Amino acid sequence: MTTRKTAPVGAPCWIDLSTTDAAKSRAFYTGLFGWQASEPDDQYGGYSVFVRNGAELAGMMPAQGDNAGYDGWGVYLAAPDAAAVLDAAAEHGGTVVSPTMAVGDLGTMGILTDPAGAMIAVWQPAGFPGFTEYAVDGTPGWFELHTTRYDDVLPFYRTVFGWQTSAVSDSPEFRYTTVQDGEEQVAGVFDASGEDEPTPGWWIYFAADDVDATLSRAVDLGGRVIQPAQDTPYGRLAGVSDPNGARFKLVGRVPER
Repeated sequence: MTTRKTAPVGAPCWIDLSTTDAAKSRAFYTGLFGWQASEPDDQYGGYSVFVRNGAELAGMMPAQGDNAGYDGWGVYLAAPDAAAVLDAAAEHGGTVVSPTMAVGDLGTMGILTDPAGAMIAVWQPAGFPGFTEYAVDGTPGWFELHTTRYDDVLPFYRTVFGWQTSAVSDSPEFRYTTVQDGEEQVAGVFDASGEDEPTPGWWIYFAADDVDATLSRAVDLGGRVIQPAQDTPYGRLAGVSDPNGARFKLVGRVPER
């Protein structure tokens, strides 16, 4: 089991789902990953938390306001001072979407977009550090920013979130950078500008011991395959759209043949 007490500064620390049909989303993800879901908390706009083996992994919020018709997963990056991050983001080409807000005694959050328009939330932990279990079956396994402004967003995140980065490939065909916490890779950035139909924004990968079986189960539960399972140098990958249209990916080991 891969666990941690707190997330490194600038690393993904929490995820949540905006959904137009909470009942349908609840049935899908509990059936797919074996999660349990808390009852909606009216104090926080009907927010629910997904739990696996007692560990809180993700949240779910009914789509509302400007996002009333939006279904999708969002990523939070850890920060020691959320207000300072929002100020820095505004100074370096980002846009503040939602100013800092205390979430009870759990922590402080804010929302911004990077220079390419990708939405990202900031989490300054107090009583709640975010997910503490990751990269094992049914938990968040990887986080990846797809962007069409690769050369702009890398310095933005380095400055605003304090990222330490390492270029994996910088050829015209494939540009990819990882975010490092020492020797550990905590996220990736992919230059999507060369794709015919780029899908910019943050992608969440869920770890799966058996990607093919999980993909099949997703279809049985009303999801849709958007990327068939395939072996890659980074594991066996697949893309899924849940019954409401929220997209995510699966990642697992390449099976022995």
